[in-house]
Amino acid sequence: MSFLMDSHACAGWGGEMAERIRAFDWSRTDLGAIDTWSNSLRTNVQMLLASPVPLVMLWDRPGYMIYNDAYAEFAGGRHPYLLGTPVELGWPEVADFNRNIVDVCLAGGTLSYANKELVLLRNGQPEDVWLDLHYSPVSDDQGAPAGVIAIVVETTARVVSERQRSEAEKAFRAADERLQLALNAGALLGSFVWDVAKDQLSGDERFARTFSYPLDQPLDNLPIAGANAVIHPDDFPRVDRLVQYTLEKGGPYNAEYRVRRPSGEYLWVQASGRCEFDGNGKPLRFPGLIFDIHERKVAEESLLQLTRTLEQRVEAEVQARSDAEARLRQAQKLEAIGGLTGGVAHDFNNLLQVIASNLHLLARQEPDNANVQRRLGSALAAVEKGAKLSSQLLAFARQQPLSPAVYSLRSLYDGLGEVLQRALGEMIHVDLQLTADPWSVHLDRNQLENALLNLALNARDAMHGEGTIRIHADNLVLDAAFCEGKEIAAGDYVHLSIADSGSGMNAEVLGHAFEPFFTTKPNGHGTGLGLSMVFGFVKQSGGHIDMVSQVGQGTTVHLYFPRSLLAENLQPAAVLSEESPAGGETILVVEDNADVRCTVDELLQQLGYNVLLAANGDAAMEILQNGASIDLIFTDVVMPGTVKSADLAAWAKLQKPTIPVLFTSGHTRDIISRNHQLTPDIHLLSKPYGPQALMDMLKLVLA
Repeated sequence: MSFLMDSHACAGWGGEMAERIRAFDWSRTDLGAIDTWSNSLRTNVQMLLASPVPLVMLWDRPGYMIYNDAYAEFAGGRHPYLLGTPVELGWPEVADFNRNIVDVCLAGGTLSYANKELVLLRNGQPEDVWLDLHYSPVSDDQGAPAGVIAIVVETTARVVSERQRSEAEKAFRAADERLQLALNAGALLGSFVWDVAKDQLSGDERFARTFSYPLDQPLDNLPIAGANAVIHPDDFPRVDRLVQYTLEKGGPYNAEYRVRRPSGEYLWVQASGRCEFDGNGKPLRFPGLIFDIHERKVAEESLLQLTRTLEQRVEAEVQARSDAEARLRQAQKLEAIGGLTGGVAHDFNNLLQVIASNLHLLARQEPDNANVQRRLGSALAAVEKGAKLSSQLLAFARQQPLSPAVYSLRSLYDGLGEVLQRALGEMIHVDLQLTADPWSVHLDRNQLENALLNLALNARDAMHGEGTIRIHADNLVLDAAFCEGKEIAAGDYVHLSIADSGSGMNAEVLGHAFEPFFTTKPNGHGTGLGLSMVFGFVKQSGGHIDMVSQVGQGTTVHLYFPRSLLAENLQPAAVLSEESPAGGETILVVEDNADVRCTVDELLQQLGYNVLLAANGDAAMEILQNGASIDLIFTDVVMPGTVKSADLAAWAKLQKPTIPVLFTSGHTRDIISRNHQLTPDIHLLSKPYGPQALMDMLKLVLA
């Protein structure tokens, strides 16, 4: 679409919503294509995208909605449907409210609401929300109101919390008022006098009933042991300390404790008194009163419980935010490393291609020189190692070209044990278990097998070459809580686990395990790319990988892949005929690297092909449109110029007859693929390649 080619209209726009706005087909609305937008509209969109506050702009009389990332989070399940939708259709449950907003602001007015209560259906269910809302008109290029800018701040959590606290405080005040009324209306539960010198306790009728003395017990001779026996065991030591302190130091005595009633329940009481002393400071009498404070204590406990609950919720929110920030930092770090390694691998593959091609050409020129052939063989082996290293880097960077197919894990498990056993050795036992009816997956089978082999080799090394490796597979339904922060959606998944009983890892090592070139093995015993390659493959395939490990207790790696509902692809791969002729056809080579272009030219000519050369897509298109007779286009994926490799392929596909296209690249960069997953009609020869691989691929594509 035309707005994708406009390099000025969207300058400075960043974030997920910026990408969605650029990708949206605005020509379906009254706003028109994005490259026709007014300066005012573009400026306001840039402003709202840069704001961390939830902002939404309602443009024109229908109120077409354009919003930023923070508003997308507020919208919940309504996002991304709201983008480009008239506001009354986007939020039909508050259509009248929003229509008034648009009318007022397009007339030049402003509106503000504090803690505005609305009922919204953000996720399919009505929910009460409270919002701080501020609406202001925005002008077009002529200065007339053309839209509305809205600041939307949700205050639901604060309003609910304040209401709960207010209700708790109201309940506490009511209980306190009841207590005061009870005290004034006879909440006194009795009075007592303790004759300290005679160690004799006396009290009134209400005191005796409160402490459950027998009805026939004389009130002037109440055994102290009887009162102590009904005090709650948890409270008695504190009460005894307060009594002893008053006897020794004087001053008022106040103690709150629980008394067991005949029903077995406990009643909160408050005992207040004072000790009287003789002239020598010896305690004589200890009079006091007993009050009923049960309702107040229950109210205090309720308020305390509410406070604890609120504190726990705040603590949980803070911890969740901290965990999310940590996951984001780790994801950003791995993303940055992936981008760097992907770019380095691309340039590295071009260098390897030049080296490999020249080595192969030199080998053909000196077929009878044993010394030259030996040295060339050694150099080509080094090129292959470099290519493998580059492939591992691309796997981590999620930029390796994949050829996924639909298949059941049962077909993968057939023969897997034998392959692993040969690779791991006789001292390792492989325990393979598979659920009875495994679901299908849509994955690159070779890459999955390589990933399992890498994990099994790591497990073998962790067990020092002896032990049992358990590889289990089952079907799982993952909920939203499990998937939060894992870059996967809730749903059906196929779960693979690879467990060992090795030495395990501590938390610090575990945190770096997936980073490229990180290894705990001695020098020369590992590149540190095995786990990073597995990580990149799983993420590129739309899955999730998790590792659990404890020192001395082994390690378990969990792989989760989305279930595929498509039919399993059981078609065998195409096999080339040995008698298939090679050479004679005319091939257009499109390559921006001059060294690679020259070596490929010479290789193809030695293989018997006619060659035309183009330094970029523009030059190639000029050759094609000038009527050159071409049998095949052999083009690099990433090139400078306005005509891209995908454009050449699209043009070739429209010709009669169709001109076949063979792509080559260090990595695809999504120009010919979606998430680097190739469709069956795309042919890619990854750099670096040799004469035989080139010839085989040319035969396949020409066939």
